[in-house]
Amino acid sequence: MVVIHHNAACGTSRNALAAIEAAGVRPVVIEYLKVGWTRAQLLGLFAAAGLTPRAALRVKGALAAELGLTEAGVDDETILAAMVAHPILVERPIVCAPKGVRLCRPVERLREIL
Repeated sequence: MVVIHHNAACGTSRNALAAIEAAGVRPVVIEYLKVGWTRAQLLGLFAAAGLTPRAALRVKGALAAELGLTEAGVDDETILAAMVAHPILVERPIVCAPKGVRLCRPVERLREIL
């Protein structure tokens, strides 16, 4: 089973979904902007992918900077709380597959787990 945490407005996320489907896999698509994240869910995904909350923080766009999250010294708990409150702050797409979990940016990272 493959799960993609997907944002349909994101070109990289759309490309990852298309690549998964082109590989003959019908993924579970989670539109995280609609359903949101939980702290536990993010911690689990980040641990499985070998990411820190800062490494998974989407800094493109103004929101992360407006919230002060791009400043040095902001701790993981603050970043996680912001990600739960504002799901757009999580970089995408995150893909879970039998061979692992990856932040598939760039989309070529899919090859590691498909």
